[in-house]
Amino acid sequence: MIRIAILALALLASPAFAVEPDEVLSDPVLEGRAREISTNVRCVVCQNEPIDSSNAGVARDLRLLIRERLVAGDTDQEVYDFLVVRYGDFVLFKPPFKPSTYALWLGPFAILFIGGVAVAVSLVRRPRKPATKILKLNAEEETALAKLMEQDKTI
Repeated sequence: MIRIAILALALLASPAFAVEPDEVLSDPVLEGRAREISTNVRCVVCQNEPIDSSNAGVARDLRLLIRERLVAGDTDQEVYDFLVVRYGDFVLFKPPFKPSTYALWLGPFAILFIGGVAVAVSLVRRPRKPATKILKLNAEEETALAKLMEQDKTI
């Protein structure tokens, strides 16, 4: 009974892959390459999940397509290129740095820079607290203050 519980916990702790048994290639080297490619390809339905762990039908089709291309003799880069031609750079988790993806790569830095400039401008334009003026007492006020201080000593 304890062994079954330990086995169940071990299965829950392992990463969840959506790859079905009928998709797995008999050649372990090709299967390893297919898994590596699948972890770097975005599911076009789920959008923030690799096809290796997505249960979407399109993800399954992409996994099968990758395996077909590898069995046909394509290199990993040829498989990536084929997917990009078919689905665009969006399908890759790490799209290439080129003019059509500049906004994707440089956008976060631009937003950070603009935010920093906005904070700096708001700090510069913020009204400063006026310095408190030290007022001097006139002779009458100094006499009154001296009397109060004398009274305080006697108490």
